[in-house]
Amino acid sequence: MSDWLEHSVQVEVQVPIDLVWSLWSDLEQMPRWMKWIDSVKVQEDNPNLSRWKLATGGLEFSWRSRILKIVPNQIIQWESVDGLPNQGAIRFYDRQGSSIVKMSVSYAIPGILGKLMDNLFLGRVVESTIQADLERFRDYALQVQAKS
Repeated sequence: MSDWLEHSVQVEVQVPIDLVWSLWSDLEQMPRWMKWIDSVKVQEDNPNLSRWKLATGGLEFSWRSRILKIVPNQIIQWESVDGLPNQGAIRFYDRQGSSIVKMSVSYAIPGILGKLMDNLFLGRVVESTIQADLERFRDYALQVQAKS
């Protein structure tokens, strides 16, 4: 039995939507700004499937993820197909020269961890980490834009 937690966070990025999209849609680059993501490997034979590895505080989880929906400059929606149960979407909003990036993610806490940890505390930690990830993405996108 698992408990599901869900979070939504967003950040405004002062770069055009095309750049935001090109950086975010390159899944293997995500460890550059996502603190807990150790690696992402897109399957060569099926680019809609990828292998993810999360590592934090001595815990490691991995899963395969499938892209359910992709609309350039608008949304990437996914769900896990094995491993750590999770699903979510990254939405992109064009603000004519800047962009809003909104991440919604839900994930199952394995029963054993749910019993060991207060879900409210865990939820606050995860949400603040995801918010910091999006802020790191914003900073990364600004650096990429400055170099081009």
